Amino acid sequence: MSEPKVALVTGSGKPRIGSHVAAALAARGYALAIHYHTSALEADERAAAFSALGSTAAVPVQADLGDEVAVKQMVRAVLDRFGRVDVLVNCAAIWNRKRLEDVTAADVRAHLDANLLGTFLTCQHVGLAMAEQPSGGCIVNVGDWADVRPYRDYAAYFPSKAAIPGLTRVFAVELGTRNPKVRVNAVLPGPVLLPPEVGEVEKQQVIAGTLVNREGSPAHVALAVLHFIENDFVTGTCLPVDGGRSVFANGL
Repeated sequence: MSEPKVALVTGSGKPRIGSHVAAALAARGYALAIHYHTSALEADERAAAFSALGSTAAVPVQADLGDEVAVKQMVRAVLDRFGRVDVLVNCAAIWNRKRLEDVTAADVRAHLDANLLGTFLTCQHVGLAMAEQPSGGCIVNVGDWADVRPYRDYAAYFPSKAAIPGLTRVFAVELGTRNPKVRVNAVLPGPVLLPPEVGEVEKQQVIAGTLVNREGSPAHVALAVLHFIENDFVTGTCLPVDGGRSVFANGL
C-alpha cells in the first residue's frame, strides 16, 4: 500500500479557512501538518481529531511565519516526520480593522510579516524542497478578491494581500523552471467567513454586492484548493471565489 500524500496547511490550528481546507484534505487521506503560531491547544485538538479518523496522520507544527529561522525549522520538522511535502496551502493571515487615522507603521509591518512575508518564506522553503522531489508538488496561496476594489478601514491589510497574486506568479516561474511538476496557484476569497465584528446590516450589504446573492463558506475555498491540486495543467493562476463580487459593483 502506498504512503499517503502529505499536506502542510498554514493557519489551520484555529477554526478558520485553513482548518476547513485541512479537513477536506484529511477526507481524501492526506497526512497533515497543522500549522499554528500561538494556538497550541486548538492545533493539538485538531490534529488529534484528524488522526482519530484512522487513515490520516496529523501533527501540529508551530512557527512564526514572519521569522525565517522558524519557517526553516518548521519545514525541516515536516520533512523529518513525513519525508516529503506534496501540498502546501498558505491560509495563515491577520486582518485587523482600524480607521486610516489610527493605522501605525507597526500595524502595516505586522500585516506584511504575517500575510506577505510568511507566504513568501513558506513558498520559498517548501517550494525548494518540492523542486527536489521527483513528484514535485502543489502550492496554493490564499489572497483576497478585494485588492481590486478595497473597502475602508483595512488599509494595513489590503497591501499585504494585494501582493499575493504577483508572489504566486513569481513562484510558479521560479519553481516550475526548476521542476515542471511543481505548480503554484492562488485562491482569492470573497465573503466566505465574515469577521465577527461585521453586523447584520453590513453583512446584508456585502451579500447584496455579490451576483449569487448569498454569503459563501470556507467549503467553497476548500473546493477551489482541491481543483488546483487535482488539475495538473494549471499554474500561475489566481482564482476569485467571491460570488461575483469582483465584477459586480452594485453601487458599493
